[in-house]
Amino acid sequence: MNKEELWQAALARLQFNVSRANFAAWFKEAVILDWQDDLVSIGTPNSFSKEWLEKKHHQDILKALNEVCSEIKKIKYVVSKQQKTNIESRPPVAPETKQIQFEEFQLNPRTGLNNRYTFKDFIVASFNEMAFAAAEAVVQEPGRAYNPLFIYGGVGLGKTHLLQAIGNKLDEEDEIKIKYISADKLVSQIVSSIYERSIESLKKEFQRLDVLIVDDIQFVAGKEKTQEEFFHVFNALYEKNSQIILSSDRLPSAIPALEKRLRSRFEGGMVVDISRPDYESRRAILETKIKEWKADVDPEALDYIATNIQNNVRELEGALRRLIAHQNMKKKKLNLESARKVLRDLTRTQTKTASPQKIISSVAAFYDLDLKELTSETRKKDIAFPRQIAMYLLRKDLKKSYLSIGNLFGGRDHTTVIYACNKIEEEVSKDGRLTDEISMIRQRIYGE
Repeated sequence: MNKEELWQAALARLQFNVSRANFAAWFKEAVILDWQDDLVSIGTPNSFSKEWLEKKHHQDILKALNEVCSEIKKIKYVVSKQQKTNIESRPPVAPETKQIQFEEFQLNPRTGLNNRYTFKDFIVASFNEMAFAAAEAVVQEPGRAYNPLFIYGGVGLGKTHLLQAIGNKLDEEDEIKIKYISADKLVSQIVSSIYERSIESLKKEFQRLDVLIVDDIQFVAGKEKTQEEFFHVFNALYEKNSQIILSSDRLPSAIPALEKRLRSRFEGGMVVDISRPDYESRRAILETKIKEWKADVDPEALDYIATNIQNNVRELEGALRRLIAHQNMKKKKLNLESARKVLRDLTRTQTKTASPQKIISSVAAFYDLDLKELTSETRKKDIAFPRQIAMYLLRKDLKKSYLSIGNLFGGRDHTTVIYACNKIEEEVSKDGRLTDEISMIRQRIYGE
């Protein structure tokens, strides 16, 4: 293994411990300059990057390198202009040992968008189809269809991809002013402009936009001055029909320390979620990625990843990257047993889950109901309430989308499911008896 292969294998591990934005910002330009015995020298383009990696990510980097090569014990960080060897300048490799080259980040300095995020590359399945449909509607009628569009869901499920895909599609139109910005960067800009007494200039810059996209908006919560200034920007854009697109890890109503007037604005448009992908969706994502990366992976190894990596899309892609990196090093295709060894530390951390059928049948058994009764159209209270609990558990434990939950109960509308989940959430907060009941149901489900 040479130093380039060592670094690629380490990067495949590092992306599990840092956000996508941090990964792009701090690791893209870093290289391994030298590798001698237990010491690795990492080159960075400037002193700021050197200091950041050294102080913020040293332990993560050392752990990742040590997992690839256990002899590595020390890292030296160096400011160097030397960059990664250009792919074109590398000696050609034999077809059977061709190295897989992963995608590069291509940031548009004018919009802040990453050009590689497109609708074409967004995999649509039951866990994200409502969010995708809303995104398409916004592209067709920006500022009118859904304004604002608020997309929420857990980490690594594709919110950022979808937000930027909207921006990139709209950017194809002439003279549209678009800005994509993360909430933490927005906070930083507002704080700096207040300190420099240029806040009015910053607000005018935002107010000239036709499309504003803010990722992870929950990070403005608790920051009073930021919320106040953003409120004025939001209103100005809304009044002139500029499209506003926001993402968060939770519903507006569940963001703590968020001002009521902002919460009201966020809920005034379309609020839609992206939930955790099911097995079929996870398998489809992996298939799409190996075609995109032109990789050759054992189908049984893909099944193993799809079965055991359940939390989000980012972890799925990361597991596949790790497997491919090992194939690159070993110069051969890995089988199922090899895949298990390579990925065992990842699969150990996956949360134990149950199937939707197991949850529904456990709820039915707990309340002594027939499965057909639970999924029937009857609205009798002694059946409707257990049905709402089953919906709540499917949402809470499996992160199923409202649409897919509705389909499990005879095609009920997603608004019915939202009502059920909210109702049980409220009841749990004030009814200790119900909390105990749900705990006992979970014991049936998970055998705890």
